[in-house]
Amino acid sequence: MSFLRRFNTPVIVNFFGSSVAEYTELARKLSDVEGIAGLEANISCPNIKEGGMCFGTDPSMAHSITKQIRKATKLPLIVKLTPNVTDISTIAAGVEEAGADAVSLTNTFIGMVVDVESCRPELSNITGGLSGPAIMPLSLRMVWETVQKVSIPVIGIGGIMDEKDALQYIITGAMAVQIGTGLFVDPNAPHSIIKGIESYLRVKGYTSVQQIIGCLKTE
Repeated sequence: MSFLRRFNTPVIVNFFGSSVAEYTELARKLSDVEGIAGLEANISCPNIKEGGMCFGTDPSMAHSITKQIRKATKLPLIVKLTPNVTDISTIAAGVEEAGADAVSLTNTFIGMVVDVESCRPELSNITGGLSGPAIMPLSLRMVWETVQKVSIPVIGIGGIMDEKDALQYIITGAMAVQIGTGLFVDPNAPHSIIKGIESYLRVKGYTSVQQIIGCLKTE
């Protein structure tokens, strides 16, 4: 943080745990650190006290842990949701009711790869999180479903590689986006994406990105 405090960019800390106690303890400790502007709770982690079920896959569990984290911090609270559920918008509505200031979606999709020569899984854990361009249409659909069900901001995540990808999330209703895999391909991706969005706005005659958030036409 001594390094990050040198910049004007707001610092949002993503954190996770394996129990409610860990989440709340981290939220309290992070809240006391100078320079942190907000917290993002990743509730896609397994709850070791509940047999390994992910906090974010059960509506009541997601609601409960969000409520406990909310009590532990006064910082803006974003809850990062897992896509590995039947209806992510229901989970989002639940964490909103529990006090989340925003939701970010989605986290990675569970997948696996097999080595056909050895007939063994490529990953040591057998399954793992799939990210990148392959998940974008799936994540985008979940963002669209969620923005219709909650009133808090939705942050779009999944497969954003250029400004067109980011614009799809924004037009669908995302108030902001996150770039993950794209940074491994091009560390300057955020800069080029911002420039691309600015160019798009100029060509379309808009003066602010706010004007295109949620402008999706479905009829």
